[in-house]
Amino acid sequence: MDNLKVFFNSHDLSYRNPFGAVVCGSKVFFRIYGSIYDEINLELYYGDEKKEKISMEKCGEYFSIEVKFEKPQILWYYFSLKQGETYSFYGNNQQGLGGIGEFYYSNPKPYQITVYEDFKIPSWYKEGIIYQIFVDSFNNGFDSPLNPKNNSFIYGNWYDDPMYIKDSSGNIIRWAFYGGNLQGVIEKLSYLKSLGVTAIYLNPIFEASSVHKYDTGDYLKIDPMFGDEDKFQELCLKAMEKGIRIILDGVFSHTGDDSVYFNKYGSYPSVGAYESSESLYYSWYRFKTYPEDYECWWGVKSLPNVNELEQSYMDFIINSKNSVVNKWLKLGASGWRLDVADELPDDFIKAFKKKIKEVKEDSVLIGEVWEDASNKISYGERREYLLGRELDSVMNYPFRNLTLDFLRGYIEAEEFSKKVMSLLENYPKEVFYGNMNLLGTHDTERLLTIFKDYTEDETYVIALLKLATLLQMTFPGVPSIYYGDEAGLTGGKDPFNRKAYPWNRENKDMMHWYRLITSIRSSYAVFKKGELKLHMAPSFILCYERIYEDERAIVILNRSFNASCELEINLVSFNGEFENLLCKENKKEKIHSESGILKISIGPLQGKVLIGTAFHLKRSHKN
Repeated sequence: MDNLKVFFNSHDLSYRNPFGAVVCGSKVFFRIYGSIYDEINLELYYGDEKKEKISMEKCGEYFSIEVKFEKPQILWYYFSLKQGETYSFYGNNQQGLGGIGEFYYSNPKPYQITVYEDFKIPSWYKEGIIYQIFVDSFNNGFDSPLNPKNNSFIYGNWYDDPMYIKDSSGNIIRWAFYGGNLQGVIEKLSYLKSLGVTAIYLNPIFEASSVHKYDTGDYLKIDPMFGDEDKFQELCLKAMEKGIRIILDGVFSHTGDDSVYFNKYGSYPSVGAYESSESLYYSWYRFKTYPEDYECWWGVKSLPNVNELEQSYMDFIINSKNSVVNKWLKLGASGWRLDVADELPDDFIKAFKKKIKEVKEDSVLIGEVWEDASNKISYGERREYLLGRELDSVMNYPFRNLTLDFLRGYIEAEEFSKKVMSLLENYPKEVFYGNMNLLGTHDTERLLTIFKDYTEDETYVIALLKLATLLQMTFPGVPSIYYGDEAGLTGGKDPFNRKAYPWNRENKDMMHWYRLITSIRSSYAVFKKGELKLHMAPSFILCYERIYEDERAIVILNRSFNASCELEINLVSFNGEFENLLCKENKKEKIHSESGILKISIGPLQGKVLIGTAFHLKRSHKN
């Protein structure tokens, strides 16, 4: 420290305590080293305007202050330094990732503090495993597709590649369907149970013209190709009998133009907003020049945007006795995923969250957010997703990006760790451990395809996929499997990432692997609840520790195609025997730590999951 003029580390409790996001009413202790300075101030600001400058108390070579934060909000801070008549600053590092900061002469980059209202995520969700199903492509529970739509195309073979039938302008003129349905999901519940699944996230199932159903036609009706209300209730009941919950996809920023509410093509007997300005639904939409020029989602004319805060729309979706939220939760759903959450007003999400908790206390609300959800700015406004009144969980695309970037060599282990620590610092702990940790969805390329594009060697492709999913199953958060990934499905961007599940053509080795890692996830509480500690290792090695009560796990991933590594891991006074859970029954690898040091070797493209099975911790005893 003697060679430093100023130093602060937001990840070190001796400089900022407590670490990370804090509950309203918490006191936060700040301490900064600055022996040469006459005065150091903590400068706080709220949003873009309101600022507060707090003088810190000097004690020896350090300055410190304790501040109490009362209301839910995102705060930013840095330190102003005075030496004689000269002013300078100390703030966050240039990457804005927290931890050790930097000295600035002007315009310091600030640190973030998330202050939130305390809340709890239901344990069935936070400690579970999600399986995402695109219903049309998953399984047909009947001899032929149910209720085919007019002017639609049914694939002649379940294993056909998906396609769009478009006109010369690129508009889809006929939708193509495989014919999957809710009965098909019911028939595969035992299979999902064998995979360790405890929650099914269904892509939209309400009536709509398209195969994807993000162009809702009727929020109160199951699409006839999928089944009906009774079949949905049967699915929820039979799933619950197996310990599996159902999560619905809510598309509330827009409807379809072919809907009860807009009715552009006269498909419904009701009078839609497009047909008459006297329609009950006219106020739901934003017309520029009636009726042809209206606001729509990302310029897609078939998806007219709604005014989410219009009272009759709020009542229909959320508030009324017969609202959309009430109906489907009471019929058996256990939660909702909000499509394009960054296009829904905060007040809409708050009202939605409040209502679902009133209807079903242990329901869950997940948001589609692609970035750090704690400080997301959407349409010029700082969002309040994680302040306690809105989302329980977010789709963790940052985790996906970091995992794929590390395994493909685009970033090193150090950058992976720093960016994970940034999320851990910014997110309420409840959210971090409730993040929906996905590696693929209906909006992304298939996992196998991504690795095939990276290397042509099939052995390397499979090894990388196994490392990615091993990381997913042993990391804090709720792992989410995109249907068919476990069976070896490939596919590029939409629609090729929505192929039919390859029943009877599954990759058996892949299936065995998924069952192994989901079993590990389900069998050890340390992977569901354990604290996370990242260990320093060579740039191509990711090494982290999970600690929960008397369980301790070490996970090591080597992404290198050819380099082995000998590691020494400092376990801080932990001595005992570790067992590698990935070894076959008759070849169990057992390793002992000595003097708190675990020595272990790991080969190219290898992963290890070590569980401490018998150990002793040094403890201090008071008389």
